Amino acid sequence: MSIIPDRMTDSHTGPLVVFLIGMRINHFHKVGRWWPVFRAMGPMIRELSRNPESGFLGTEFALCSPRQILLLQYWRDFDRLEAYARNRDAQHWPAWTAFNRRIGNDGTVGIYHETYVVAAGAHETVYGNMPPFGLGRVSGLVPATGSRNAARERMRAGSGAFADDA
Repeated sequence: MSIIPDRMTDSHTGPLVVFLIGMRINHFHKVGRWWPVFRAMGPMIRELSRNPESGFLGTEFALCSPRQILLLQYWRDFDRLEAYARNRDAQHWPAWTAFNRRIGNDGTVGIYHETYVVAAGAHETVYGNMPPFGLGRVSGLVPATGSRNAARERMRAGSGAFADDA
């Protein structure tokens, strides 16, 4: 991805959900136990990306440490995130049941998620000298100028309170 030398901000308006999901390898030598957990996320992301009605906006991958992988996900709303998690015909449900059956609480690999419901006008972003990243990548970027120059004004813009600068 190309670096954008300008100050940019995301173009998202309205509420959103920020969902952090990840895994931590607790025993590297038990590759046969943690590798399937690692591989399970790819099919879910592909499934969600093909279905705009799912409410999934996009994800960023992060290697937090040699042991820990994080996916930072953006969703339109909590109801659609929960509906996906509970859909027995989607990729998540069989992966979740397989994890509980194969790993359970044996300590081989840890999994976690955190969910943040963000009201309209309660987020702001700024990117400088960056390729598209995070919410800016999944929603689109606009210049952080004029009514989007300061953090407080970007918060207001995220609520849809005023039109974009021309």
